[in-house]
Amino acid sequence: MEHSENEGLERFLRNVDEINELMKELNSSDVATQERAVEKADRYVASFEEEKTHLNRTVINKTPSSASGPVNPTFEPNQSQENFMKALEKDAEERRKRRRVKEERAKALKEKGNEAFALGDYEVAVKFYTEGLEQLRDMQALYTNRAQAFIKLKKYKEAISDCAWALKCNDKCIKAYVHMGRAHLAMKNFTESRLCYETILHIEPGRESLVKDYLTQVDLEEKKNYQEEIARQELREGKEGVTTVPDLLKKLDKSCEINLYYCGGVELLSQAIKDSTGQTLFRLNNGFSIIAGNSVVRSCLAQTSKEPYSEELCVSMLRLWRVVCCGNEENQLLLLQCSSTREQIVQWLASPVSAIQQACLRLLCMYSETQHGSRLVIENLSLHRMAENLMDCVYKDVTSGTMALTVLENLAGENKFQMQFRENFVEVFAPPLERLLGLISAASQELLVSLISVIGAMCRDEAISNKMASCEAFWKSSFSAMGPCTSCAYRSILYPLLGLMINIASNPTPVIQEHAVLGCSKCVALLSDPDGGIISRAAGLLSVVLPKSAAATQEVVQQGVVKRLVKILKVAGLTSSRYSIKALAVCTTSSHQACEELVKFDKRLVTVRKLLGSNDEVVLGNAALCLGHCLAVHGAAASLLGTDCVPLLLRHVAAEATRAAVQQNAAIALGKLCKTEPRHLAKLRELHGLEILHSSLKLITG
Repeated sequence: MEHSENEGLERFLRNVDEINELMKELNSSDVATQERAVEKADRYVASFEEEKTHLNRTVINKTPSSASGPVNPTFEPNQSQENFMKALEKDAEERRKRRRVKEERAKALKEKGNEAFALGDYEVAVKFYTEGLEQLRDMQALYTNRAQAFIKLKKYKEAISDCAWALKCNDKCIKAYVHMGRAHLAMKNFTESRLCYETILHIEPGRESLVKDYLTQVDLEEKKNYQEEIARQELREGKEGVTTVPDLLKKLDKSCEINLYYCGGVELLSQAIKDSTGQTLFRLNNGFSIIAGNSVVRSCLAQTSKEPYSEELCVSMLRLWRVVCCGNEENQLLLLQCSSTREQIVQWLASPVSAIQQACLRLLCMYSETQHGSRLVIENLSLHRMAENLMDCVYKDVTSGTMALTVLENLAGENKFQMQFRENFVEVFAPPLERLLGLISAASQELLVSLISVIGAMCRDEAISNKMASCEAFWKSSFSAMGPCTSCAYRSILYPLLGLMINIASNPTPVIQEHAVLGCSKCVALLSDPDGGIISRAAGLLSVVLPKSAAATQEVVQQGVVKRLVKILKVAGLTSSRYSIKALAVCTTSSHQACEELVKFDKRLVTVRKLLGSNDEVVLGNAALCLGHCLAVHGAAASLLGTDCVPLLLRHVAAEATRAAVQQNAAIALGKLCKTEPRHLAKLRELHGLEILHSSLKLITG
């Protein structure tokens, strides 16, 4: 039946192409082409009539009524081309009407199929999709939906066939390639599956992340298949030691033995599993089911057993899971598919027994080492409870704290993990940071650096970063910790702490104002630090905090920040220059004293003018802003006579800068320069700059 339906659709598509070609020839300006087209039309219509006569074994109605449906138009020799075209148009309109009716029926059947699919009734879904295709053979969605239902029913060949038909309807159908790839993967056709997914990337290059995930699935499934083939082959060949794992599992399958019996058996099993073959044999011999089905082991894992060696058995089991799952993605998945195991992993993190807690931490460290394992943790565990328990581990001891933060560092970069903590991030993560910052010691130093790394990674999420920026306790503890961190013993904390503060302070928040004076004062002191990285980040923190606090700006100017920033700018690299000139621009905007000091310490504004030649627009814009502010200082404009100041500023006024702020700041500075010291006008006229400046200022004020 399917074969005949396929032939019918192909024949229909060929007929459409032939009719299109025939219409082009009938409309040709060449008379000979038109005559040949008329002959073709006669033959074409005659072939239709012959086919209908051949297929219909009933008595032919010689005088059909209009109710029996439209007939194919024929072109009589004495019939005009115009009449023939009208007949074709009438027939086409009637076909369109019939198609609209069929489309409505097909859509209704598709919806019924979708409802059945959502309920898990895949057989019924296939039935509705099939009925829809009987109405409309070229409806792409019906093919892809039925293919999806076939996959659920494990009818993979039928699914591939439907996807092929969907691609005949639309050769760029992404869903068809996705379902075809899944069907091939289920049939272990790994090369074909990869080809399907790679084709998606050729059609839509923007789906790189999606395709990467699909290809990873293929790689994992192929790896699993290869490992199982090797394991079965070694069993068939009777390789030495290959039966140890199955034999031990049989012994562990015994019920009602004492804890010590199972403890010894689990330890022997952990030692016997030395490679991927041992891990695979554990899986193929129902190792997960045997362990889960043992009531004695279950009781120990739930920590409800009071029998001797219960804790030891629990630790042994955690060690076994780590051995079984290390580097084996399929085993990792199977372990976390067990609901009781998922719950127990989170509970073990809070165990009062240190050995159990640390064994669980090692298991989670193993999972989080890879992206695949991290995603399994994120998708299967209760993340809020897990994070809270991991944070508690930080307080317990250095070993547990280090492992707990290793797990969090590995998970923190995952977007799905970040999203889970948008609401309660501050409540879970901020208190441990505040506590460690308040009690800096040699023992807590490494923990603090790791925790700062975790929070920094999490704050890449905008919602989390905004919440952290509004946390007053964070700013208070961070600014307070800057002092102790300057000592030689704890300097490794200072650099990452400053980086975290810069990133979080970039968010608009009034909370920071209360601590800005203290914090910025400490940053000024750090501008003389021997470490260039510390200097750069201290300037960076000033550049983001000073705009939020006029009081802090006045304070740092009084402390001599201008002289220090100028000194940095004379030798700084790009990052330091960006930070320093921005901080200087903030100071000169609100403080005339800062302008006077800049003119004093940067003779003829040599350093500022040098920055006007930078290729970085942040540096350019702020340098022009500083220069404009300094022109209010008596004698500053006159000191620039004979320098390259006018051509430098004019170049940026005339340039189509990426940032309008650069052009605006340069135009304002140039205007102030010529107004304050009219002798600069001569150079401006020489460069034909008056028209450029006039146009630019009109644009700015318009």
